[in-house]
Amino acid sequence: MSILDQDIQYLSGVGPSRKKVLSDELGISTYGDLLQYYPYKYVDRSKVYTIHELTGDMPFIQVVGHILSFETYAMGPRKERVVAHFSDGTGIMDLTWFNGGKYAKQTYRIGTEYVVFGRPTVFNNRINVVHPDIDKASELQLTEMGLQPYYSTTEKMKKKGLNSHALEKLTKSLVEKLNDTLPETLPDFITAPLHLMDRNTAFRNIHYPQNAKDLERARLRLKFEELFYIQLNILRYASDHRRKYRGYVFSRVGDLFNGFFHNNLPFALTEAQKRVIREIRKDMGSGRQMNRLLQGDVGSGKTLVALMSMLIALDNGYQACIMAPTEILAEQHLKTITDFLQGMNIRVELLTGIVKGKRREEVLKGLLDGSVQILVGTHAIIEDTVQFAQLGMVVVDEQHRFGVAQRAKLWSKNTNPPHVLVMTATPIPRTLAMTLYGDLDVSIIDELPPGRKPVATRHLLDSNMTTIYDGIRQQIREGRQVYIVFPLIEESEKSDLKNLENGFEVLTQAFPEFRLSKVHGKMKPKDKEMEMLRFVNNETQILVATTVIEVGVNVPNASVMVIFDAQRFGLSQLHQLRGRVGRGADQSYCILVTCPKLGEDTRKRIDIMCDTNDGFKIAEADLKLRGPGDLEGTQQSGMAFDLKIADIARDGQIIQLARDEAQKIIDDDPDCIKNAYSILWSRLKELRKTNINWAAIS
Repeated sequence: MSILDQDIQYLSGVGPSRKKVLSDELGISTYGDLLQYYPYKYVDRSKVYTIHELTGDMPFIQVVGHILSFETYAMGPRKERVVAHFSDGTGIMDLTWFNGGKYAKQTYRIGTEYVVFGRPTVFNNRINVVHPDIDKASELQLTEMGLQPYYSTTEKMKKKGLNSHALEKLTKSLVEKLNDTLPETLPDFITAPLHLMDRNTAFRNIHYPQNAKDLERARLRLKFEELFYIQLNILRYASDHRRKYRGYVFSRVGDLFNGFFHNNLPFALTEAQKRVIREIRKDMGSGRQMNRLLQGDVGSGKTLVALMSMLIALDNGYQACIMAPTEILAEQHLKTITDFLQGMNIRVELLTGIVKGKRREEVLKGLLDGSVQILVGTHAIIEDTVQFAQLGMVVVDEQHRFGVAQRAKLWSKNTNPPHVLVMTATPIPRTLAMTLYGDLDVSIIDELPPGRKPVATRHLLDSNMTTIYDGIRQQIREGRQVYIVFPLIEESEKSDLKNLENGFEVLTQAFPEFRLSKVHGKMKPKDKEMEMLRFVNNETQILVATTVIEVGVNVPNASVMVIFDAQRFGLSQLHQLRGRVGRGADQSYCILVTCPKLGEDTRKRIDIMCDTNDGFKIAEADLKLRGPGDLEGTQQSGMAFDLKIADIARDGQIIQLARDEAQKIIDDDPDCIKNAYSILWSRLKELRKTNINWAAIS
């Protein structure tokens, strides 16, 4: 067992009671956990000030001197304020305790030389430091103090005496106990050319850096190592997968593809669509199984690209299927595809939960005898009863809504796994895609079809309801439809947010001349589908909803999206909701309604939405503002790498560097057997035994 696996309770100063708090509050159970619990900030303790230099607006100060006397002031029943008068010969300052004053009087001696550290303020015309850090000057090497680490703690920890200072002492004793004995996890041929610090020095300098340069080098080393092993694992998996699974060779582009291209294509393909189709054709003809992620903003023409890719499978004698997360989205795909294929002799069928009885039997029979060439459906497709004659291609739409196991079941529908095209309308920043979908090749449609007008986005305060209602009325009178989104279903005592139930009543009274639908996640699926369909068929003019409509509703006639309490939504969510409009030829509008009081981050989000329609710019901004764990879809997708120090939003260059180095290793040793890399393969094996979820996405 490695020393880093040693139980934390055996570290001096911990014991069973403190171990429980560390484990419960921070997940720290071993020496290794504590070593990787990094400081969140550092304060420079290399400079010593004199009292006469101090001002009340300095962030932190350090003074060497001695206590002249103590004074105690009563502050009500059983409460007192203790003040120590402290001098260094250049002046006198006060040290104040509102709590723990009794301990201070018992512990600190008048006349002994101490180093005092803390944040200065001015009280009664004298410099004052409240609850200072105090150490005996004889026990501190002031010339070696460097930067002092600060660790995040919780109230429960503080009650057990585990504040930042206590964690600092524990970590210091651990680093001294380890005494530079940790085995290296990166070989010289990686660290030397990149000028990376060795592992032991990096751990010492991340916790106790002498200066900012040492700290930066320690961070680089530890971030690189963390990201390198993630990339090495992803690329190893992808390499294994490509060698293990031979793909069907779709060598011909035949009559169906060419007939569609020349006779049925409703408009000229954009350059981005052409580029992506070329990438897909190359994959399908390569002899290896395609695993490709197709990213494209709402309305960029992903479905058309997917259909043309499926036609290549049909031209080569294979079937294709497209799997969507909801019945309504599956039905919309069916309508879109059958409209595109008008007049072509291609059998397209739907398979969802509502396809039952004789109709279902006919579809299943058609799949088995090969007469059903394209199947559109929901997760019903992966049921064991659904068998294909020759499934050659699978398209998975809005893939983050399907689990890894669900997608994998599609592979078992044939002897060889089919080619897989995964589509998402949630733009994923490049740095996140490299980590989250690192085993997939990525294609991006980064332009909209000609004639699409960008959605005009406006920010209005909730005091402007008359203006908003007038705008809605005008659009509906011109024949358009409107979405209105609320963040909550029912009123909450703790929140004054607009809620859907109240909002629906208010809107019904405000628009007596129009018909309204209501949709939210707590409704029965059947009722929800019915209300959605009423809106799709223009039987209702206003759809009042929660975020359930953010994916998968295609109503080209809808031209207005009003989002109440827009400050409650993340950027990606706002962008997805806005994507429900702007699907027809008319100018569309997105109205973000907020209260007047907005925090700085919220105002940034709203401004970004008003400034750009570019989903990739928005996703990059969202990643920087919120971090990867909060982005739509990332939590469901196996992105639980539990990064300790790296930051996917800000460490893009290090991710690329780590990926490049990992790729060199995989290219040179795809079987993971060469002695030169044994240190890497054994370390990867260790990491895979941890609780990190290394689930590869495909």
